[in-house]
Amino acid sequence: MIALLAASLLVVSCDRHRTKAERLLENYALVTIPAPDLSGITDNGKEVLNLYRFAADQADAIYWEQSFGRKDVFDNLEDAAQREYAMLNYGPWDRIDNKAFIQGYGERPAGANFYPKDMTDEEFAKLEDPDKNSPYTIIRRNQDGNLEVVWYHEAFAGNVEKIASLLQAAANITIKPSVREYLLKMAEAVQADDYFESEKAWLDMTDSKMDLVIGPLETIDDQRYGIKASYGAYVLLKNLERTASLQALCDRLPELQASLPGNPEHSAFVPGKASNIFSCDAIYYGGFPNAGYKVIAVNFPYDARVQEQYGTRTILFDNIIREKFNRTVFPVGALLFEADDQAHMDASAFYWDIVYREVAQSLGVKETINGKGEVAQALGVEALTIEKVKANVLGSYLCIKDVDTHKVDALIMKADVIATFVANVIRSTRFGWGDATGRANLIIYNFLVEKGAIARKNSGKYDINYAKTEEALAALAARILEIQATGDREGAGALVEKYAKVVPSIQQDVVALELEAIPVDIRFEYEK
Repeated sequence: MIALLAASLLVVSCDRHRTKAERLLENYALVTIPAPDLSGITDNGKEVLNLYRFAADQADAIYWEQSFGRKDVFDNLEDAAQREYAMLNYGPWDRIDNKAFIQGYGERPAGANFYPKDMTDEEFAKLEDPDKNSPYTIIRRNQDGNLEVVWYHEAFAGNVEKIASLLQAAANITIKPSVREYLLKMAEAVQADDYFESEKAWLDMTDSKMDLVIGPLETIDDQRYGIKASYGAYVLLKNLERTASLQALCDRLPELQASLPGNPEHSAFVPGKASNIFSCDAIYYGGFPNAGYKVIAVNFPYDARVQEQYGTRTILFDNIIREKFNRTVFPVGALLFEADDQAHMDASAFYWDIVYREVAQSLGVKETINGKGEVAQALGVEALTIEKVKANVLGSYLCIKDVDTHKVDALIMKADVIATFVANVIRSTRFGWGDATGRANLIIYNFLVEKGAIARKNSGKYDINYAKTEEALAALAARILEIQATGDREGAGALVEKYAKVVPSIQQDVVALELEAIPVDIRFEYEK
């Protein structure tokens, strides 16, 4: 404790010459996204790519409204770092702890800007419109002060119309029939808030060198009810050679599903046969993917009907994964692990762990097995945290098993996967309790400590028990699969309450990592 206090005082002493916003901004390493290599892309394709980016900007504008409100209220901030940090967080609240870093604001509303700030739970319960539970509606007060439901395409009509027009323009330019079909379906989808047909068309679009993921994608910002989806966009360039080598994993989804730990009834879902996996470079983020920490891979769509009938698409952002490992994950292991565990930190192991993590989102169940409906609805506000725990632990569990049986096309050992996974968990606990990703990693960290999988030595560094880590991952994965399959909202809440805690050892890690100026995550600038 004395050493921790001394370290804290040293941090304060060193930081006196910097503003709070400058210190916060340094938590995110600045990464330049270079201008993409468009060799092999036709002139038509280049025009389509420009239209994709313009559409992503419109998604970004919608997300500002969903997250906070008017972006231009920060234009007159005198502190440049404070202004830049507001742009990074899409508002005056730090996404690591949900606390305001600009004077005059309270804590970030749990429901973001999806609901009236003065709305009570009782009011919401009494609202009889069934569309209130749609991911694609917001709740507002009408002129009489009563609650009303407004569809996204109405609430953000100007931006939605621009997105639709840009997608239609791109559809008219492209020479790829599958791309044209997707873009036209997506243009219809954003104007109707009905994405079933567009998601099918997106999964069928496998022959394009570019990809656009756009629309209301994830419910990460609705920490009140876990219902409302945030607008976002990714503009991507595909690595065709690496994509071909990854596709074999999607072909093994039924086999992977059958190998999950725990009761087989808790993993009875059969993913659709059209599932695919892409290796890409991310060239532009808009909206929620650009807020706070940066996403390095996705698995879409979330619609359980599409997943069951057709499948999912996993997309790995190769360039972002590489930057994350080099700037945030490896430095954590180098600082907090002893030499023998440091030796197992491996960029390839990190990449494959992320691959399996995203594939794991397709596994388990999507519907509860006891009539409680879809898992997300049954678990409520904790659904996203539980899903992120599942993806992380189940992905690592499967990656370890496949590496051990030589089914992964990489020169890595399962110890490499485990050590790199543990370093990433420790790094991700720095996101704190205020975000579903942070809560998920806090749960994993504290569970691993409880099971003796990781322990701090007298040196202050971690010791990894590789056998116990494997056992702990299997046990936690089995428990998560059970919670999801049975729609056990009480069990989910109990798990979060018990394990999603920032304990003293994590606080000590935060101080040590700050002393070494190891960033929490990355932020982007785009080469002109």
